[in-house]
Amino acid sequence: MNKHCSLPPYVLVTPARNEEAFIEKTIKSMIHQTVPPMKWVIVDDGSTDKTAEIVETYAKCYPWIELIRRAPRKDRNFAGKVFAFNDGFEHIKHLQFSLVGNLDADISFAPDHFEFLLGKFVEDSALGVAGTAYTQEGWDSTKDSFEGQASVHGACQLFRYQCFLDIGGYLANPAGGVDWIAVTTARMKGWKTRNYPERRFHHYRKMGTAERSSLGAAFDYGAKDYFLGGSPVWELFRIGYRMTKKPKIIAGIALLLGYCWAAVQHDKRPISPELMRFHRREQMKKLRMIVGTLIKLRKVEKYLPAE
Repeated sequence: MNKHCSLPPYVLVTPARNEEAFIEKTIKSMIHQTVPPMKWVIVDDGSTDKTAEIVETYAKCYPWIELIRRAPRKDRNFAGKVFAFNDGFEHIKHLQFSLVGNLDADISFAPDHFEFLLGKFVEDSALGVAGTAYTQEGWDSTKDSFEGQASVHGACQLFRYQCFLDIGGYLANPAGGVDWIAVTTARMKGWKTRNYPERRFHHYRKMGTAERSSLGAAFDYGAKDYFLGGSPVWELFRIGYRMTKKPKIIAGIALLLGYCWAAVQHDKRPISPELMRFHRREQMKKLRMIVGTLIKLRKVEKYLPAE
């Protein structure tokens, strides 16, 4: 019996806006998958470059790829990405699938990427959201990320469909954190979420730098940390950690300024008080584990013989 027959069927949606530089890498990664999706809808979100033309070329050859075009919009924000995703999902929600995924248009991965993830859902019925580790220029999430294995990067998220329904899908928050809200809400509702370091995808555009500089992206991430209810104590540790990464010091300062700027704005947070409390409890638990591990390492080093 073909082992692929026992894997759950899945569908994917890709919102894409001005991705002509990278989208062909994503498409080639998908057409070489050992287990392709039932349907992959790519939503051209008002691109002004050749994104739609590139997708159309492949859609003619692969019937499971479908292109949808949306009208151009002036600004680029995370709420727009959710609206594009929802448009794409409307075209496939009638299909009989078990898993639904969001896939960015600027990544590439190995041919067994989705076969591997599908297998994880088969192994664990409580798994609600899954993804893998990732790399990008100057970054490896297994070494440089401060988030841990429960965090699933939004560039490639695969949901058990019941979990996706339980969380109400993606929240159209213009300030960002769309993927984080979805994954954290899933955990709050009792689902497991996991990124697996055994596999990687490569992210070609640095996180948050679409139409932004690296420092501007760091500032935005600091502001997003506040808006999403992050603890000030956790943020101080994150800022200190970020200061050790390139560009050293200055990126950490940008993160701090973003968090402080958001705090003085007194804008309404896009998440519920329940989710914020859950998030802060997770942060403090994780911080205690990190500090405990560092203390143990220091004790071990103390008793190691000097060279």
